[in-house]
Amino acid sequence: MQFINTTGTKNKSITRAIFRWIHIIFGIPIVGYVYSPFDKLPGYAFPTRFIFLPTIVLTGLWMWKGHLVRRLVTRKQISNAA
Repeated sequence: MQFINTTGTKNKSITRAIFRWIHIIFGIPIVGYVYSPFDKLPGYAFPTRFIFLPTIVLTGLWMWKGHLVRRLVTRKQISNAA
């Protein structure tokens, strides 16, 4: 594949960009939930609590500490192979 080199830096930047856009797009409905009229809140409550907010939290954590998760996963794979 052309976009993957030996260090994988291009692949990491593509992955980070994808997570960043997911984070931004799923943040838009939360802004709508916060600034919507009070009578429309029950319609936004379920998807905001159980879809948008968890997705934002997970993508934010992945962008912030994803390098540690990747390091733990590769160490487990190396120790299982040995």
